[in-house]
Amino acid sequence: MKSRTRTAPRVAAVVAALVGLLVPLLGLGTPAHAAPTGFRVQNGRLLEASGNDFVMRGVNHAHTWYRDRTSSLAHIKATGANTVRVVLASGDRWTRNDTTDVANVVSQCKRNRLICVLEVHDTTGYGDQSGATTLSRAADYWISVKSALAGQESYVIVNIGNEPYGNSNYTRWTADTKAAIQKLRGAGFNHTLMVDAPNWGQDWAFTMRDNAASVFAADPDRNTVFSVHMYGVFNTAAKVNDYLNRFVAAKLPIVVGEFGHNHSDGNPDEDAILATTQRLGLGYLGWSWSGNGSDVGYLDMVTNFDPNRLTSWGRRIFNGANGIAATSKQAAIYNGR
Repeated sequence: MKSRTRTAPRVAAVVAALVGLLVPLLGLGTPAHAAPTGFRVQNGRLLEASGNDFVMRGVNHAHTWYRDRTSSLAHIKATGANTVRVVLASGDRWTRNDTTDVANVVSQCKRNRLICVLEVHDTTGYGDQSGATTLSRAADYWISVKSALAGQESYVIVNIGNEPYGNSNYTRWTADTKAAIQKLRGAGFNHTLMVDAPNWGQDWAFTMRDNAASVFAADPDRNTVFSVHMYGVFNTAAKVNDYLNRFVAAKLPIVVGEFGHNHSDGNPDEDAILATTQRLGLGYLGWSWSGNGSDVGYLDMVTNFDPNRLTSWGRRIFNGANGIAATSKQAAIYNGR
């Protein structure tokens, strides 16, 4: 009895060791998530696959409504931009951009040495806007066009849904955003993901700001970037500085995914947006190249898609202080190409 009592722990230890070796081999353990293969977030910064820090300097392009204007990508590149945020539609509100079209957009971005941020616009103002759809539906769209995006992790960032939630039920943003991120990761997406704020992107209730850490932690890849849209809510330098500095202090990645020099809801401080993002080394994507409706036509950067007809807003963002021409650096992956 004594002998058995003494040897039992040794036998148990050996068995435990063998099980410890066998379980991973049998796939019974919880596997570590694959490291990002392209863009990745590290210490609050967006890095390329090479490890180079990447700061977005670019504009939005309304591709889904102007599908014959792919030549605009070359014109956008000519301004010095390193990124373009491309409007797509899931088919819930506007005509769906199919897999072939998405693949062509990605190809055109790469041909013009632009990083491609792709976004689903059908989520805009969900809860306030008739026809707007959910982040879950947007995630389903991305899964349906996955074949156009697989292997493009060094060139493409997936912006899950534009301005999800208006000013109604926006507190649901946190749970819905986490669920959409996890749906895409579960479907095998290894891309850097971008998530827009609620309140029509402007986060005036600070839902995104105050829950960003938990949303970031809910991504098994820890590879999510936050995007705020700065229009009338951000009408002073103090508001711009406070909002962006809080993310930087928390080491959470933030970009200004849309902004303008004027808007129907107030007068954004574009000088402060440009200066603050430059000082903090944060990305910005102005709205928008061309094709805005008459009610916000002043947000066109060029007239009628003509790159030789810059508007006052175009001159400001491209050629003004802290603008694209002065501050943009091409993505390292394109250097030498």
